[in-house]
Amino acid sequence: MKYTELGLVNTRKMFQDAIAGKYAIPAFNIYNMETLMAVLSAARTTHSPVILGISESALKYMGFDMLTGMILGANITQNMQICLHLDHGSSFEICRQAIQNGFSSVMIDASKLPLDNNIQLTKQVVDYAHEYNVCVESELGTLSGIEDETTHGTDSCYTNPSDVERFVKQTGTDSLAIAIGTSHGAFKRTSATQELRFDILSEIAERMPNLPLVLHGASSIPADLVNTINEYGGNLSGALGIPTAQIRRATQMNICKVNVDSDLRLAFTAAVRKNLTENPGNFNPRDFLSAARTSMTDICINEIRNVMGSENKL
Repeated sequence: MKYTELGLVNTRKMFQDAIAGKYAIPAFNIYNMETLMAVLSAARTTHSPVILGISESALKYMGFDMLTGMILGANITQNMQICLHLDHGSSFEICRQAIQNGFSSVMIDASKLPLDNNIQLTKQVVDYAHEYNVCVESELGTLSGIEDETTHGTDSCYTNPSDVERFVKQTGTDSLAIAIGTSHGAFKRTSATQELRFDILSEIAERMPNLPLVLHGASSIPADLVNTINEYGGNLSGALGIPTAQIRRATQMNICKVNVDSDLRLAFTAAVRKNLTENPGNFNPRDFLSAARTSMTDICINEIRNVMGSENKL
């Protein structure tokens, strides 16, 4: 199925516009009907382009057929500027399957391989994807932290700016995820004073001024959601995210896509814990899932307006 049949667009124009306007496109990870509805509701409310991120783990959970059914049921149109993106694809085969099932963007994450092998695999995906006008995101450098099966690791490695030009030239990648101090999961910083490596970001942006750059592991981890989860029986002591000011600063230096996953998970979990605790007799999933959807919608609207700066950018 072609992504245009689903009312989707690729990321090429939205990234060009974001670089020129110095804002970022939010890439919200989804994994069920509630997360999809929350993201699309926020996009419609704010008139913002958005990227629907689907990890391999989410695909295993939903399956291509169920995901396609939900996208069709959402009645997306191209003037909404919605992209369906494979997040952290680990192989050529999963990228190929995603493209054949209507994805308009795929990420091939070969960042843990030696540079030459990363280049080889990325180019293979790029050559295939471009036949279908699908955009490709790749990665140089590695992030620590854990979110799911395909995003986990204990070691981090900053992106080497001197590798970027060669990598982009030899692969033809459309965008590049870089490692400048973000991490996956809810524990992104060891202290409140820790900053991203803006020196690395600045050098990459200077070397490749038109290259769309991406930040993974950049959720803000709202303290009120962490506190709600802990108040209602959770245990997320010490969770720290990336401050809004640092993300906004990064958008001034070619960061035009920022991934958000943990914040939606926190919003979902906080709402469900609170709803079930305050209504112990309830056993109707629609009640607590509706609360979760509302909470996630609010988080997405806040991210669009106050972090990404992408409101009214359609």
